[in-house]
Amino acid sequence: MTRRKVDPRAYSSVVFDGVKQTPSRAMLRAVGYTDRDFRRPQVGVASTWSNLTPCNMHIHKLADAAAKGVDSAGGKSTVFGTITVSDGISMGTPGMRYSLVSREVIADSSETVVGAQGFDGLVAIGGCDKNMPGCMMAIARLNRPAAFVYGGTIRPGAERRDIVSVFEAVGAHAQGTISDRQLREVERTAIPGPGSCGGMYTANTMASASEALGMSLANSSAQEAVSRNKRLDAERAGKAVVEMIRRGVRPSDILTREAFENAIVVTIALAGSTNAVLHLLAIAHAAGVRLELDDFTRIGAKVPVLCDLRPSGRYSMSELIRIGGIQPLMRELLGAGLLHGDCLTVTGRTLAQNLKRVKPYPAGQDIVRPLSNPIKPESHLVVLYGNLAPEGAVAKISGKEGLQFTGKARVFDGEEATLQAILDGTVVAGDVIVVRYEGPRGGPGMREMLSPTAAIMGKGLGDEVALITDGRFSGGSHGFVVGHVSPEAALGGPLALVRDGDTITIDATRREMMLHVAEAELARRRAGWVAPKRYASRGVLAKYAELVSSASLGAVTDSNLGGRHPAPNVNG
Repeated sequence: MTRRKVDPRAYSSVVFDGVKQTPSRAMLRAVGYTDRDFRRPQVGVASTWSNLTPCNMHIHKLADAAAKGVDSAGGKSTVFGTITVSDGISMGTPGMRYSLVSREVIADSSETVVGAQGFDGLVAIGGCDKNMPGCMMAIARLNRPAAFVYGGTIRPGAERRDIVSVFEAVGAHAQGTISDRQLREVERTAIPGPGSCGGMYTANTMASASEALGMSLANSSAQEAVSRNKRLDAERAGKAVVEMIRRGVRPSDILTREAFENAIVVTIALAGSTNAVLHLLAIAHAAGVRLELDDFTRIGAKVPVLCDLRPSGRYSMSELIRIGGIQPLMRELLGAGLLHGDCLTVTGRTLAQNLKRVKPYPAGQDIVRPLSNPIKPESHLVVLYGNLAPEGAVAKISGKEGLQFTGKARVFDGEEATLQAILDGTVVAGDVIVVRYEGPRGGPGMREMLSPTAAIMGKGLGDEVALITDGRFSGGSHGFVVGHVSPEAALGGPLALVRDGDTITIDATRREMMLHVAEAELARRRAGWVAPKRYASRGVLAKYAELVSSASLGAVTDSNLGGRHPAPNVNG
């Protein structure tokens, strides 16, 4: 780790030192500070704890462990809270509109506390889909020594069930293939305790991407929530941040263009969530690193899918952990020249140095394929363009669904009507389901379509219909699905002009999504189009809708801010 001439209390000294800051010290003595504490580097520990979701119900213990690590390394820890919301609970309801919004609230609130209190460093701990990118965005904006800690994956439920099993059981129940009793059994046994959803869904995807970025300790992503390893990981992260403060290492030293390329490579090899596209674009924006949709295409052309993980595959994150996690995979990718090994990480070592002593996967395992025998020779994350998505769309094509789909549009203005039509049999084989007015601004909040996609799978239509939307998908979604269609329908994008019965072709090979309607007819429809009434006229949803950028830019709310990191501001 490179040493700089630094003041380890560059921020906290402004808050604590001198006669004029006597009131500040007096306030902090009431919460337990001593004379010695005021002379130490101050490290905030951002905890997303709450008992409203199993993903985050244990994070207070990890926050305590991180604080212990900070204090034992000579820093002074202060734990503070930020929010979480549960995607799994709000899915398919109006509450899901707040999910992506929560990413911005987490980033904004964490940045606010660190800036206001003059912390010299930050440990941020997240355990649900938006916690991770929200924490990482705050880390990138602040550019103070920091590390991210993942809360860890949940253990599988009975018969290897997880939350996606429950959503798909709803579709199977509607189809009549499981009974009321069987549905209740799935409900009662799928979620056994703390931790994030157990497949390579968004939480495990973003945890892995954070490790590949270098902002989490080595092997941090591949640990169960209920484990000694995870508690030790949090403690070591606290120690690492104190060392980063002493050496003057900042996120801008780690979050380079090459680091983001590493994160994309690992996400593809793991068959990760489409949400990684949205979140990596947003984190890169916060870090002042230029990253675009087309970078996923460029990198994806040379990176294969190697991991047979849910939702499209067979195995859970816990099973990947038992054979070594993602470190052996990363070492193989590095050896093939697919990763930048000289990228710095929060360990103080480069990625290549972290991987030097990693052992290969055990012989006979079939969770991770060798590069010579991939599941798919190039990326499952396919960026599509065409007259339906002039600014791009993101598909998740594992290859099991085929690479091309042509069908007749069945159009719905919102998710609720879509789900009902799937469950009641209105949607039939050959349909291209169009779900619109669910984009970042139109939703607002870009709801995830796990309920409809899981119902499609449960009804046995996974190979027979496609679904396209200006919303997005849960990491648990699979099938022939395309999201992030931009520009979105609420802004008058082409998706707003589609009518029932129009022919649509989705071609993953040509990376194209086309509406087969004459331009003159589209012009006529466009002339008669009227924007729908906004969902919210006040409050956080209205504010978000006013500020949010296109999904093709990461759906960020500070889109007018740019540039690399400014010089450290000792005034916090």
